[in-house]
Amino acid sequence: MSVMLRRIALLGIYHESNTFALSPTTLTDFENGHSLTGNDIRKEYQDAHHEVGGMIEVIDRAGMELVPVVFSEATPGGTISAETYETLLDQMLEKLDAVLPVDGVLVVPHGAGVSEDFPDMDGHWISKIRKKLGPDMPIVGTLDLHANVSPLMAESANALVSYKKNPHIDQRQTGKAAAEILVKMVNSEAKPIQALIQIPLAISIEQHFTSNEPCKSLYALADELSKMEGILSISILLGFPYADVQEMGTSLIVVSDNHADLATRIGKQLESYILDNRDLFIGIKNDIPATIDMIGQKEKPVLLLDMGDNIGGGSPGNNICLLEGLEEDGTYKYFVCLYDPEAVQRASKHQPGETFSLSMNGTVKDGSKNIELEVKLLRLSDGHFTEANPRHGGQANYDMGKTAVVARPNGSVIMLTSLRVPPFSLGQLTSCDVDPEAFDVIIAKGVVAPLAAYAPVCPSIIQVNTPGVTQADMTMFSYKNRRKPLFPFENP
Repeated sequence: MSVMLRRIALLGIYHESNTFALSPTTLTDFENGHSLTGNDIRKEYQDAHHEVGGMIEVIDRAGMELVPVVFSEATPGGTISAETYETLLDQMLEKLDAVLPVDGVLVVPHGAGVSEDFPDMDGHWISKIRKKLGPDMPIVGTLDLHANVSPLMAESANALVSYKKNPHIDQRQTGKAAAEILVKMVNSEAKPIQALIQIPLAISIEQHFTSNEPCKSLYALADELSKMEGILSISILLGFPYADVQEMGTSLIVVSDNHADLATRIGKQLESYILDNRDLFIGIKNDIPATIDMIGQKEKPVLLLDMGDNIGGGSPGNNICLLEGLEEDGTYKYFVCLYDPEAVQRASKHQPGETFSLSMNGTVKDGSKNIELEVKLLRLSDGHFTEANPRHGGQANYDMGKTAVVARPNGSVIMLTSLRVPPFSLGQLTSCDVDPEAFDVIIAKGVVAPLAAYAPVCPSIIQVNTPGVTQADMTMFSYKNRRKPLFPFENP
């Protein structure tokens, strides 16, 4: 008699939503990202450095049947429109119905998803899965380290496991860790109980580099505590400050094996450590003039992290404040990538090698402006490139849309793209024959995430406090929904 394989469904809606960004995230954004169903999910991620790849590996190894249902992911951006979320959710539930029954579910949220009707979007869709499948269905998932975790998320899943590294080069390992807990549940080898501790603190975004202090010591402590008997997982969620939601802020999830008191006790110990060291998590803010003054003393290339225009945090990717500062200074040969589909079209009317005046539109402190620069067209590209190494985001295939690469008379290079793509891979440059080591300065529109790709070629790194919807000083935003008290806004 044949034995029926245990069937494990895999599904996710994955988005980091910046509620301060003006443009909503729509279905087109998900179609331009990853809108995958069925076996296409396995094809895309089986060998990728992504949590879904780790989940596939473990379920296959356990001799269970993975049933990929839906995975929808868009580049971080504004709040997801109500219509878009309704469409994604209806698709997910319909396709889940079509594959039932299952013995367990792996969920892949980001943890900072916001829709117009459901500020706690991730909690909402996971709770829908729980309601549909009942209280006894094993549900385990992963979270981005930048998740804003709600009680509904924690209540709706048996266990949630977050990345431990920023840049997120451990996504595949995280997927494996979550899947291993699920396998134990399905085999009746563990009974996860998780404690959520919402800390009255939000950690400044430039302090999220987990290999440096103050995070380094925090994660080392968590690693030691995770070795205690009865602990299945400890997750530190540093939080996402650009979502004006009640759960915004830093939190902890401790998963024990049927020992609720132990999970809570460990969580409270970590909370005390963070609150005792709260002043270390504020960070230093370097403005543009101070940054340009620092470049001369640094080994080249110098990586300038444009924090106010962090595409990975939902920014538009076209802030020109640093570009203008470097142009005005005139000393350094720089590289910058800007999202400007209209400028791509204008440049495309020329042939490589031609010199012409190109108008580009970019955001500045108080809005947007056009700048016109004399440039030479170096290359036109379809914008496709791949990444084989572990990099933030875990993706293997990228699409910048139609792309134009132009040079200034001093050799500075401006890359113009038709789709927003965060700077998570040097393939963005090398696929267009741009040598990253040929510059004095490289501008990357991010905070910590670009380091996995750029640190090997940039011996010097400066985080720059630029204006924008991801500016480093969260106290400059006007929140209506965040919890109080919350350090550094208040001092609880």
